[in-house]
Amino acid sequence: MKTIADIPGVHADELHGEALSLSYGRTRVVHEVSLHLRPGTVTALIGPNGSGKSTALRALARLHKVDAGSVRIEGERGVRDAAALSAKEFACTVAMLSQSRPHPSGLEVRDVVAYGRHPHRGRFAGLTDADRAAISGALALTGLEAMTHRPVDELSGGELQRVWLATALAQSTGILLLDEPTNHLDLRYQIETLDLICDLADRGTAVGVVLHDLGHAASVADEVVLMHRGRVYAAGSPAAVLTTENLTEVYGLPIEADVDVRTGRVHISPRGRHHERARRSLAALPA
Repeated sequence: MKTIADIPGVHADELHGEALSLSYGRTRVVHEVSLHLRPGTVTALIGPNGSGKSTALRALARLHKVDAGSVRIEGERGVRDAAALSAKEFACTVAMLSQSRPHPSGLEVRDVVAYGRHPHRGRFAGLTDADRAAISGALALTGLEAMTHRPVDELSGGELQRVWLATALAQSTGILLLDEPTNHLDLRYQIETLDLICDLADRGTAVGVVLHDLGHAASVADEVVLMHRGRVYAAGSPAAVLTTENLTEVYGLPIEADVDVRTGRVHISPRGRHHERARRSLAALPA
């Protein structure tokens, strides 16, 4: 497998957010949250709506003003203050797939994915062989090869989601931030996206991902950060964080979490008012 070390210009960096406090207007929504993304590791941010997880991820990507705290990048090029980097330097180091993105019009899929190469190009330079290879690789990884020349205006929401993911991958960075990357995708592409996240980590990428689906977080994360009311409620391995007690408290409904002793995987079962219906249906089946 090709690793970051094999890709020219891509570095295995760490991204650290230290004691981040973030606001919308005068309302503080994130309180002294620290996040650490390391090469080869998938860090999943989870929590209820309004817990601050997406805002914290956006702050790591320099898309949300930091009221207090700092964001730094550490690696073979030393320790760098993210705020001090030029837009181009930062974009060559950190890529983000955000929830809110412009809807391009009049462009083909390959044209949009090519946007990911802008940080690596001169102002008036054309695409290089390296650019074309990165674009083709991103299209292949996201299953878009057959759609290369399709107008993006004709795509479904799920297809367009994959185009933006491919654009982030074409950026060829050592740090990748993903805000709900499985949103709008059908089951097949949800699983393929989760597999891709693991593949990227295996090659040395530092991945930070916001996920609403707790099962998805349990399946891909090396580290889980559970947020609640703008603070880190728990952080650690999936087995340590995704417990019945933690999830029930934070989400405000009964949630059972069990660790499979054979695989080490965490299985999560929310218990709504009608969770017994499936059991009754199963019991009614002929023996």
